[in-house]
Amino acid sequence: MVWSYVNWRNRITTPIRAAIPPTTTVNTFFVQYIHIDTFAGCHFLDYHVYIHTEHTDMNNEPFIVGLDLGSSAIRLAVGQRVSVSEKESELQVVGAFEVPSAGISKGVISSIEDATAAVSSCLEKAERVLGAPLERAWVGISGLHILTEESRGVVAVGKPNGEITEEDVERAIEAARTVATPLNYEILHVIPKSFTVDGQSGVKDPVGMTGIRLEVDAQIIQGLSSQIKNLTKCVYRTGLDIEDLVLSILAATETITSSRQKELGVAVVDLGSSTTSYVVFEEGDLLTTGIIPIGSDHITSDIAIGLRTSIDVAERVKIEHGTALPKEINKKEEINLGDLGGENELVSRRYIAEIIQARVEEIFERIDRELKKIGRSAMLPSGIIFTGGGARLNGLVELAKEKLRLPASLGYPGGVSSLLDRGSDTSFATAVGLTVWGYEMSKDRAPKGRLSQFVSIRGLGKVSMGLKKLFKSLIP
Repeated sequence: MVWSYVNWRNRITTPIRAAIPPTTTVNTFFVQYIHIDTFAGCHFLDYHVYIHTEHTDMNNEPFIVGLDLGSSAIRLAVGQRVSVSEKESELQVVGAFEVPSAGISKGVISSIEDATAAVSSCLEKAERVLGAPLERAWVGISGLHILTEESRGVVAVGKPNGEITEEDVERAIEAARTVATPLNYEILHVIPKSFTVDGQSGVKDPVGMTGIRLEVDAQIIQGLSSQIKNLTKCVYRTGLDIEDLVLSILAATETITSSRQKELGVAVVDLGSSTTSYVVFEEGDLLTTGIIPIGSDHITSDIAIGLRTSIDVAERVKIEHGTALPKEINKKEEINLGDLGGENELVSRRYIAEIIQARVEEIFERIDRELKKIGRSAMLPSGIIFTGGGARLNGLVELAKEKLRLPASLGYPGGVSSLLDRGSDTSFATAVGLTVWGYEMSKDRAPKGRLSQFVSIRGLGKVSMGLKKLFKSLIP
């Protein structure tokens, strides 16, 4: 028997007993502190509950949580390390949760109160199902404020015998981050692309080599300070600690691509509701990444305008009858909007497909424009991989093959075992990818894979510790 402590925040109408996870065997409990708070238009209870329980967890490994704050939905994936042999372990996704988003527009916080309430709702839902509190999370960050920049760092090798150590590599990476950042921007990641040792370029891992001068070419990913602080403030208000912020498209890439695809050359496109993120790899290096301010919601809006109907009806039309290939639809095929919640009106399904095709082609044109900037238009052997909720649109892959002149496919979260079908959904690629990121970073051994080179330099402890202490102090 053990006494365990849980801090819960619930709507004021929720009984205290209902706040205790249903999977927990409870002998007795008592409330130490109650605080009533009005937040985002709802009344909440904050209280400490001491629970006398029997420990029934079969796996004592800590949860690895990935939190994806999207414009249309908040998604949270929970992973756990499981042993497959005496020396090997793997990540298993034990929970995938989703609630409608609020207070987030185009990937950035537009209302802290609404966003906090949405994240709290998703967190509470996860904790009830898992029967345990979630304390820390890897949080995805996205938005039009993200900038990328190339940089170079140069250092002298420290050892007298000229052998390059991991400390030399870290100093070179640190030198690369001394680039002049735009006003009010912070560095999120410093991503080494390749190293040069005494003029020998193209070195992937210089540790153990001999030389005098070590150089690194790196990609710097930066975010607007105010948006970073708004995001961290939103998460801290829920009582959740932040392991680190990770660029969402990079996290998604880790779970839907293989190392061979990155070596040959591949583009990953995350088609979200308000924005479309992309990243391009070749020879294992990140070539470019960016965000386009067009998403699947724009397709829904086009349908609503074209059919003169509501957004809700247009969304159902897109999901149930939409396709990006009008040439495959019979001209005489019609649907009744009355069956989808609208007025009784017959509309041509091909006309709907033409509306969808026009907007999807615009997205593809923007992507191809970015590929041309780096000389990779129609020149990626592993093609383009689509993920995100908008990627489930019928005909998207076929149209991409035609317009982008590349192999195309859908990217489902892989590389992990999952107990849930939802954990293999394209819309959960970022959330699952964040758990993979956290799993790789938390391994006992020093990370040697490509992921270890996606160095997070920002340091929440330095930049946002004041915010963290402030909002932690507000939680009883």
